[in-house]
Amino acid sequence: MHLLWLAPALPLAGALILAIFGGLMPRRAAGVIGCLSVGLAWIVSLIVAVAYHSALPPSAAFRQTLFAWIDIGPLHVPMGLYLDPLSLVMMTVVTFVGFIIHLYSAAFMYREDGYSRFFCYMNLFVASMLILVLGDNLVSLYLGWEGVGLCSYLLIGFWYRDAANGRAAQKAFIVTRIGDTSLAIALFLLFWRFGTLDIQQAMNGISAAGAGIMATATVAGLLILGGAVGKSAQIPLQTWLPDAMAGPTPVSALIHAATMVTAGVYLIARTHVLFSMTRTGMLIVAIVGAATAVYAACSALTQRDIKRVLAYSTISQIGFMFLALGVGAYWAAIFHFMTHAFFKALLFLSAGIVVQGLGEEHDIYRMGGLWRKLPTAGWTFLVGALSLSALPLVTAGFYSKDVILWASWASPFGAPILWAAAIVAACLTGVYIFRVFCVVFLGPEGKPVERRPGVLVNLAVIVLSFFAIAAGFVGMPAVLGGFNPLGRFLAGVFGRALAASGQSEGLFLVISAIVAVIGIALGYLLFAPLRAWASATIRPPAYNAVRQFLLAGWGFDRLYDRLLVRPYVFLTTLNRSDFIDWFYTGLALGVGGSSRAMSATQSGRLRNYATGLLLGAVLVVGALLLLR
Repeated sequence: MHLLWLAPALPLAGALILAIFGGLMPRRAAGVIGCLSVGLAWIVSLIVAVAYHSALPPSAAFRQTLFAWIDIGPLHVPMGLYLDPLSLVMMTVVTFVGFIIHLYSAAFMYREDGYSRFFCYMNLFVASMLILVLGDNLVSLYLGWEGVGLCSYLLIGFWYRDAANGRAAQKAFIVTRIGDTSLAIALFLLFWRFGTLDIQQAMNGISAAGAGIMATATVAGLLILGGAVGKSAQIPLQTWLPDAMAGPTPVSALIHAATMVTAGVYLIARTHVLFSMTRTGMLIVAIVGAATAVYAACSALTQRDIKRVLAYSTISQIGFMFLALGVGAYWAAIFHFMTHAFFKALLFLSAGIVVQGLGEEHDIYRMGGLWRKLPTAGWTFLVGALSLSALPLVTAGFYSKDVILWASWASPFGAPILWAAAIVAACLTGVYIFRVFCVVFLGPEGKPVERRPGVLVNLAVIVLSFFAIAAGFVGMPAVLGGFNPLGRFLAGVFGRALAASGQSEGLFLVISAIVAVIGIALGYLLFAPLRAWASATIRPPAYNAVRQFLLAGWGFDRLYDRLLVRPYVFLTTLNRSDFIDWFYTGLALGVGGSSRAMSATQSGRLRNYATGLLLGAVLVVGALLLLR
């Protein structure tokens, strides 16, 4: 376990090497360093996991203090790492999925300019996420938090020569900055109240204070939730994620599957003691999650860009995780994080094969007939779509989503309305993802295939396909045998999972299975054999109006533009010439005038230079005589 520090250090070292020497390296060397650093971090994670299981009980934790970071008065912040079941699961998934995406990127991005720069950013992204999940204090967590925000900006705007990509990167940075500010205020509040930024000490203090800390817990919880909804793209700060698809496909996969958007889920899970103290905070988290799951699933139904469909899908699935957190099913949220990492990375990488194969085409209605032309992409996308849709008993997504649906009803923090919203979102999931699958792979032929995937690309999606099916079998419900090593392992952090009678849990298992099958069937029936009929049917104005409303993400961008962006720009225009600007404008004019005056003395005439020297000498001698 003493090798723990290598997990974030290896990708950080890879990023540093590529930043300094990447421009001098051949492409293949840059790719090897980028992939090897993350691959070694994954191996370190496995070694640490084995050591943890053999040396410590599941409820124990391991700390590793690296050095004193901040030591000012009462503020003592070491740079340290904290390993417990939660951080171990997060670290293992982040490094493994990150490694697979890096392998895919080595081939996928090989022809792109800035190849070494790309891997530098990707390595830094993984390192920042590992610092976030392993940090033993809130400052270290916040360092990783800001690191993933910076890397998302750099990677979303990787193709910066296109102004639209730059705007998308700026939007992601600015919108998430709102949540970051909320989180920073929460850190100040916790330090003021408890005198420490150590996460476990703060949580222990909250637990010991009991009801006497209710007001502080509620305020701090809502501020932390503000940070979480920003990073995890939940209502009302969800607008940045669909536009983030401007980045390369491997970037989208890394952001959605293993880093960035899952940071908010980890943050709430790590501070679950704080949220458990306030029913109000738990209810708001659950409402945000349920509302976001339905909102994003509806929006995904009408998108034409294949990556935007998957972006809204991520927003919806993160909503399921927030719902689980809000009803107290913390381990279920982490379980769904794990399965989602596999099938969402798989969907993005399979979609990347299609996009690149069709000459960077993103519109699903310009695709079609790819089942035979790109069979690997077709089969792997189908596996990912089935897991996302929660095909019963077979896929990983079914088991993790079923736990959330059951908890939203049976938990003391649950409610029928939350369960109903989750059921609607689960059904719509099958519809929107099989709309994409049927149009792209089963529909009439579209653009011709220009490029086919290589060995590394095929290997990456095949490996992820396996885990998109098999990863769910570590969290089996009691009615199906109860083989649940993941739940028992995470019980060391969150306590025992929700107990229920087998009869009631079995009933809800059947309901969730039926809903998943209905969603898949509707997606197939509406968009496979009836696609030509559907496109030829005259659609009423109300249908088109609703479609445009959903296509625009329920108008959130337009609303924010009118309520926030335009008034802010107007105020800055009014305040353009305040007295501070006058001072600096005058200073600039003075410097410019003196520069022009001095330039005029450089005429190139020796007579003028000699006269200047003589006058200067006379002035110096005169000054010395006066001073005597």
